Amino acid sequence: MEVFIKYAKVLVRLILLSVIVASGSALANPSDSLFDSRPNIIHIIADDVAWDDITYFGSPDIKTPNLDRLALSGRIFTDFYAPHGTCPPSRAAILTGRYAPRVNNGEGLPVLFPDSDEGIGEDEILVTEILKKAGYQTALIGKWHLGYQPEFLPPNHGFDYFLGIPYPNDHGPERIWNMGTRNFPPIPLIENLETIKACDNNDLAQLPALFQRSACRKITEFASTDKPFYIQYSNIETHTPWFVPKGFEGKSMAGPYGDAVEYLDGSVGAIIRTVKRLGIEKNTLIIFTSDNGPLIVPYPELEACYGKYAAVDTSRHHILRGGKYQSRHDGGTRVPCIMVWPEVIPENSVCNTIIAGFDLYTTMCYLAGKAVPNDRPVDGENILPLIIDESNEPVHEAFFGYEARGLLMSVRYGKWKLAVPSKATYGIGQLDQPLLFNLDEDISERKDLSDDFPKIVENLLLMGEESKKAIIENREIVISDKILIDEK
Repeated sequence: MEVFIKYAKVLVRLILLSVIVASGSALANPSDSLFDSRPNIIHIIADDVAWDDITYFGSPDIKTPNLDRLALSGRIFTDFYAPHGTCPPSRAAILTGRYAPRVNNGEGLPVLFPDSDEGIGEDEILVTEILKKAGYQTALIGKWHLGYQPEFLPPNHGFDYFLGIPYPNDHGPERIWNMGTRNFPPIPLIENLETIKACDNNDLAQLPALFQRSACRKITEFASTDKPFYIQYSNIETHTPWFVPKGFEGKSMAGPYGDAVEYLDGSVGAIIRTVKRLGIEKNTLIIFTSDNGPLIVPYPELEACYGKYAAVDTSRHHILRGGKYQSRHDGGTRVPCIMVWPEVIPENSVCNTIIAGFDLYTTMCYLAGKAVPNDRPVDGENILPLIIDESNEPVHEAFFGYEARGLLMSVRYGKWKLAVPSKATYGIGQLDQPLLFNLDEDISERKDLSDDFPKIVENLLLMGEESKKAIIENREIVISDKILIDEK
């Protein structure tokens, strides 16, 4: 009888969710929500963590027991794409629901340094601003990297609370080559809009512990109210330099980087324990993703600044080709994704459908009972059916790998991945001829099939051209039926 009641409750929740999926914009008022209460959302965005740096996804030398248990408790998405291969454009796309080149009125947002005068524009509508209108409490703990001037900081973009650093932990005064010639200031630890500490490298090593505790405290504080909450936990230790608190060094078989991933896993465990201790797990959606792939090539300048804490172990093998800084090959943008929501998301389930970071925007809006903005193209799709129904139905005709300012690097369509000819960009060389891969048979993108399937290459290039034109013209990307490939 207990089993019957349990699954009856699950069925009811799924029916209500399906109504929300179908009704969409009808739920413009939070009071119209069909949930008993709108779900809390804990969004963990790991920094520079590879698709296979988690044990559950195939890592042989990094142990992540908490993330592995999270995966067994929910649903993993094997073909989840970060919107970009570097942090600011990827995070901007996640928070705005739009391809990176659309951000800031089509200007895009490149990698930002302490002397950059750019940031996320006031015209952008972040998901946190929509969630706040739906009655959510919002907080960001960790790294921001969408502009350091006050007008760009999280409290001016829908976050009720911010504790973190405005840019990465390797943008300190030691750059470049430990000579300090860029005249960067000490990295500021900011609470809301106030700098509370200028951090040296010893301070940076302790920040992951501070952020972990702060996230757990903020969850506890928010849970004590009758309002739902959204917390973005954006760790820093898996970005160079791989500093972790004292006592946690040397534990991994993968060196300092492995130590950092294992510390992140410990933070995930602390967050999960907090949610369970508070008894809110059944109304809390936990999302774990990464902002882009890993650093895989030596970076002598960083090594000169941080020694072994920035020394890339080039003998480590990754399943996916390439790493951060590029959107041509999957190693830069295809990242791990896990979602857990007890009694709503099927346990130990797998989705192989192509989805992207900007889909989270639209999905969170629906969960909160709010429509997405209709005054601009929003590329994110509502992926609730994929999350809750064990569906694998495609939601995107294709996924396009763009650089921040609009250079097209790749097209993913079903099992096909096309590397698009392009000029060289930071971290990746020029490509003169297209490369075609069948990811079902060659996930590592090693065997070029472009000569064997010239028509598919032609069609994927045409898809790319249609997407570029749509972005330039600031309209929805719609691929002509004449271009779509019939793979049956």
